[in-house]
Amino acid sequence: MENISNTLLEAKNLTVNYRVKGALPFTGKKVEALTDVSLTINKGDSFGIVGESGCGKSTFGNAVLGLVPTTSGSINFMGKDLTKMSGREFNKARLNMQVIFQDPFSSLNPRFNVYQIITEPMRIRGGFSNDEMAHRAVELLEWVGLSERDLNRYPSDFSGGQKQRIAIARAISMSPKLLICDEPVSALDVSVHAQIINLLMDLRKKLDITYIFISHNLAAVRSICNYMAVMYLGNIMEYGNAHTIFDNPRHPYTQALISAVLNTDPDARDTRIILKGDIPSPIDPPKGCRFSGRCPNAAAGCATMKPALRKMGEGHFAACHNL
Repeated sequence: MENISNTLLEAKNLTVNYRVKGALPFTGKKVEALTDVSLTINKGDSFGIVGESGCGKSTFGNAVLGLVPTTSGSINFMGKDLTKMSGREFNKARLNMQVIFQDPFSSLNPRFNVYQIITEPMRIRGGFSNDEMAHRAVELLEWVGLSERDLNRYPSDFSGGQKQRIAIARAISMSPKLLICDEPVSALDVSVHAQIINLLMDLRKKLDITYIFISHNLAAVRSICNYMAVMYLGNIMEYGNAHTIFDNPRHPYTQALISAVLNTDPDARDTRIILKGDIPSPIDPPKGCRFSGRCPNAAAGCATMKPALRKMGEGHFAACHNL
């Protein structure tokens, strides 16, 4: 990884478990959403976290934001451990992080107009005059491709892509250091995916924001991220420079994911890797490598010994016994 002085966020052995509530036979057991996740995100990075549904990628973002409690481990943000902060200290630290949610339809208050939505973080924080908030709201709308004419309109007046632009304007209104993008285009029409991705890329350069880009869309991750982590059932399978991983994936799970990305070259050979078997339950995951039951290269010890992340090259790590 890079110089520690350039580090914005560092998770060490982060574990998040949920207690199962409900009928037998699972009452009292735990869902292992994240297990011993360690990664480093540097200032200015656009860091992708990818994997199938239920792999823990959104749980990681929610743990950073304090939306779910951590079971163990640490999250160091701007040099301070978020897991050891008091409520007041955490609220102060959270001023430097914001989130864009997956569904813009439910993340915007339908009773608020655009002006109220965008300026709500400023009203909560305080210290801004009405003129300052009005000027800032217009500026933000122009940055995201809307205009002053939209200030008094309501979310119901906009398309899905326009709603997400409003959500982005709200998220950057306080100039955060870290922006967590949780599947920001998955609920939108395919026709507007590229527009929102391009907007996020432009804003990153303009405002020097660090992104955590959570997605199952590997094509989007490839276009916007310079580093990435591949997760499976709460564990990191592969981690490092995004271009290196896409060009030379080492872990069998990463290879399968990348092989599923649509290739628009009609002359290219079909090299799709079809994984067999079902994803194990996070209530009772495998003791060793969590991918061992579906891995085409699994050996005898894979199901009992958990692999550590090992260096595959400069800025490239993978957790596999057979590499």
